[in-house]
Amino acid sequence: MPSSEPFTLAVCAEMVFRSLPITERVRRISSLGFQVEIWDWTKHDIDALVGTGATFSSMTGYVTGTLADDDGADELIRTAEQSIPVAERLGIPRLNLHGTGLDGHGLPVKPAHEVTGAMWLKARHTLDRIADLGERAGMTFVLENLNAAVDHPGVPFGRAGDTLALVQAVNRPGLRMMLDIYHAQIGEGNLIELLRRAAPFIGEIQVADVPSRCEPGTGEINYPAIAKALADIGYCGTVGLEAWASGDDELALRRFRSAFTLSRSPSV
Repeated sequence: MPSSEPFTLAVCAEMVFRSLPITERVRRISSLGFQVEIWDWTKHDIDALVGTGATFSSMTGYVTGTLADDDGADELIRTAEQSIPVAERLGIPRLNLHGTGLDGHGLPVKPAHEVTGAMWLKARHTLDRIADLGERAGMTFVLENLNAAVDHPGVPFGRAGDTLALVQAVNRPGLRMMLDIYHAQIGEGNLIELLRRAAPFIGEIQVADVPSRCEPGTGEINYPAIAKALADIGYCGTVGLEAWASGDDELALRRFRSAFTLSRSPSV
């Protein structure tokens, strides 16, 4: 019979049911059987979110800061430390990171159109410090790949291959990869092979279709094939919908669930 196992499905409350206050979005998503993702925790009433009773999957794990320069790295660590108690209150296991801080439009606050060897070394050192924080707190920081061609021009370490290389270099349980399929398709493609290479280092999967950044089934990505590939590599973690609804929000969530529902052959 069809089942979304082995995956846990989550939905980003920042991107669906947007006519509702955030707490009502969270309640609606939870009532439909999904876990909930949020972004910048400083923009939300944490007591109200706790009061929803929802299960939260991930949130942004810093407020400001960057990976690859001294002052920015110290700021990243400082605000990551501030984020941990909030995540603990919400029961959130994964805290999301980017190559640099993003503004309200998703643009890098410190764009880097050329990434030097010194920046790579600094980013690796910063992520080692981040892994320390995660391991002490019993949480996982996840480094997300972002596309520079459409949504985040100038973001450093945005390609999935670069994000994976950094996570592999640190190689600690406190740091994993937030593998965003939407961004990877725009940036690199060859998604099935990417999943196979990244398999040991994936902390969570995020999805949206290309080019509209709406739910699976509205664009060019074969999401049932992605779901099968994830099952084939033994992935049994969270798949998060970080997408706009193409029309009706509940229909978008049903399409998401359908794309990650695996058909099982009847037993004989």
